Amino acid sequence: MRAITVLPGIACSARLEEVPEPAQSDGAVLVRTLALGVCGTDREILNGSYGFAPPGQQRLVLGHESLGVVETAPDRCGLVPGDLVVGVVRRPDPEPCVACAVGEWDMCRNGRYTERGIKERHGYGAERFRIEPEFAIKIDPELGVLGVLLEPASILAKAWDHIERVGHRARAWQPKILLITGAGPIGLLAALMGMQRDLDVHVLDHNKGGPKEAIVRDLGGTYHSEPSALERLAPDILIECTGAPAVIRACLEATSAAGIVCLTGVTEPAKMFEFDIGGFNRTTVLDNNVVFGTVNANRRHYEMAADALARADKAWLRRLITRSAPLERWSEALEHRKGDIKVIIDFRT
Repeated sequence: MRAITVLPGIACSARLEEVPEPAQSDGAVLVRTLALGVCGTDREILNGSYGFAPPGQQRLVLGHESLGVVETAPDRCGLVPGDLVVGVVRRPDPEPCVACAVGEWDMCRNGRYTERGIKERHGYGAERFRIEPEFAIKIDPELGVLGVLLEPASILAKAWDHIERVGHRARAWQPKILLITGAGPIGLLAALMGMQRDLDVHVLDHNKGGPKEAIVRDLGGTYHSEPSALERLAPDILIECTGAPAVIRACLEATSAAGIVCLTGVTEPAKMFEFDIGGFNRTTVLDNNVVFGTVNANRRHYEMAADALARADKAWLRRLITRSAPLERWSEALEHRKGDIKVIIDFRT
């Protein structure tokens, strides 16, 4: 079978090649790949700045945003041939920490977890893959190829889970205004989940006009392209999805009292900015504000995300996938092009 593989740590080493069929040890469920989403993590692996091959192997099968159809599955495992599934990315460490031991591998304490297509486990960027039943998430068949959005949506489901847990530290917590910075796939999925919570949703992005503005408007939110929106809105909840240091700095003191800032973007280190840490500390303490970061997701979050996508307007979701490339031209999907939101590799063509 064909798979997209890379030599981790070596830029420009990715290729489409023939590889053996997936090992039975990867899981009892055999899945035929339908689509693979790509994101910044994949580009980091391709340029050699991240990624780890499985122990004893040189190359890593790329891909963590999966969608496939079950071909074979054990009896009474909850899956049958024909089911559409998405694979969970992270696996708990071999000697589980307290978090991994209770199924919260996304909160692993010791870093010995593995991740499909990223860290010491082959990914889903092959024509077929195997997976353990407990790490396969069954999705609504009406989603079709839109199911490839589940992995990024799971990150936002976790973000909302933690936001609500933090918010309910105050019994009278009743948030009204949500501000999201960044109108990429993460930001737009955050906006979708905010609308599903009946919040007044605002999205700030540097692009003025164009499809992103229309997508936010048609969702029922308000789109902003002026940075002054950060100072003007005073949101109860702010979800930062750009990873841009200047935007993060502005977000940290932009909420209302008892506000919550959730950071989802990953920033390159050594980005230096002047920052009034004393003023930030004073405001955060006196206003009971919270700033936290989130990454990855556990099975519960995938299931929450699957429910959110199933309830969403499918025509609206379809607009988030702006470009696809067939497997033979997989490298085109990894190129960053103007107007891209979510780009996928289509294994069906």
